[in-house]
Amino acid sequence: MIAFIEGDLIECQLNMAVIQIGGIGYEVNIPLTTSEKLPPLGKEIKLYTQATYREDSQTLYGFIDRESRDFFRMIVDKVSGIGPRIALNLLGSLSLPMLKNSIANGDIAMLSKAQGLGKKTAERIVVELKDKVLPKGVTPPSPSPRTSTPEHGGDEQAGDEAGFGAYHDAVSALLTLGYKATDADQAIRKASDVIGKNASTEELIRKALGR
Repeated sequence: MIAFIEGDLIECQLNMAVIQIGGIGYEVNIPLTTSEKLPPLGKEIKLYTQATYREDSQTLYGFIDRESRDFFRMIVDKVSGIGPRIALNLLGSLSLPMLKNSIANGDIAMLSKAQGLGKKTAERIVVELKDKVLPKGVTPPSPSPRTSTPEHGGDEQAGDEAGFGAYHDAVSALLTLGYKATDADQAIRKASDVIGKNASTEELIRKALGR
């Protein structure tokens, strides 16, 4: 099995990259969340990969980090009726933290925004993966800010949950404004990187909208 591929990036499209190694160009299918993190053409890149083999084709899927690759594997292996293409679209529609949060909280509406993913499939993903997206004993982050309690791990964890709740709510607000899931998540991620993970929902939205 090919665990990763490392070489020069010679071509890049939204869902595909070509990496040259020893005079051979390897075509790798990638999610949008990986595409936006690729370096300029000609620079070296390492992608963690998963290969699929059929009678008439061989396909390589690549991800910017090991965690995304492993999550892709879990979706394909554990959720009936979902193949590599839909799993790739799902990972390209939402950042991995947002995706895990949506599954943990049963946010069917958010998951359904992914290309090729209907409500029934989103519900199946939640049923199959809800207990697997977070380690045992960890409380899923809430879509809304919460006050710290001892069972939730004190002030630090409560702050993280509140921050992610604001992030989730900000993405939902952009979806209401007509943004695609991929664009909404990307815009709020960029806003969060600039003003910090503890920003409020309103601050994230204003920054994302350029106000």
